[in-house]
Amino acid sequence: MSKRKRTGLVGIRQWLLRAIFSVLGLWVAGILLFSFLPVPFSAVMVERQLGAWFSGDFSYVAHSDWVGMDDIAPWMPLAVMASEDQKFPTHWGFDVQAIQSVLDNDGGKMRGASTLSQQTAKNMFLWDGRSWIRKGLEAGLTVGIETVWTKRRILTVYLNVAEFGEGVFGVEEASQRYFHKSASRLTMSEAALLAAVLPNPIRFRADAPSGYIRQRQQWILRQMRQLGGEGFLREYKLQ
Repeated sequence: MSKRKRTGLVGIRQWLLRAIFSVLGLWVAGILLFSFLPVPFSAVMVERQLGAWFSGDFSYVAHSDWVGMDDIAPWMPLAVMASEDQKFPTHWGFDVQAIQSVLDNDGGKMRGASTLSQQTAKNMFLWDGRSWIRKGLEAGLTVGIETVWTKRRILTVYLNVAEFGEGVFGVEEASQRYFHKSASRLTMSEAALLAAVLPNPIRFRADAPSGYIRQRQQWILRQMRQLGGEGFLREYKLQ
């Protein structure tokens, strides 16, 4: 190998290492800063916005209005836990039993079993989609936010960056868009309806719920009651 080629390969390797460490530094800084600062936007919001622009849709606006947990009706965090992650208050970012069940039943396919912590890490810092690389990065980021953030903070960030419809991010924007009121005034039924669309907020619509979404809403309401309602939130200091 010529000296020029070796020098070029060394240069590429150094550039890649700098790029990797720069991204890692941004992630670490984001985890530390957003442990107390409001989140202005998420990686998924940026991905959706850029995707719309590249496709020629300049009317699309990914929008979110940050609100603290004190300005969110208690039914909303209860609804997303009942729907997505009932072990959220007690696990360390991963539901091992759920992961094993998915692997056993689906032959290793990477779907389901994501906790709210994992979803928050993905929404905040990564791209949408499924791959082992993304899941590996998601796992590392999940450990980071579980170490630095409180459970209440994870829930707060999740509810502010979750996608509830096309261009609709965060519970305040969703509440204003679909129910014409602030997130602090959401009813138990409305919170369950918003949680019902989370698995696929582009396909499912809170403002025009299908029969399936109505059934899912009723299931979530039953789960919310079985968890113990607001008492469940108080028990784990999530309210």
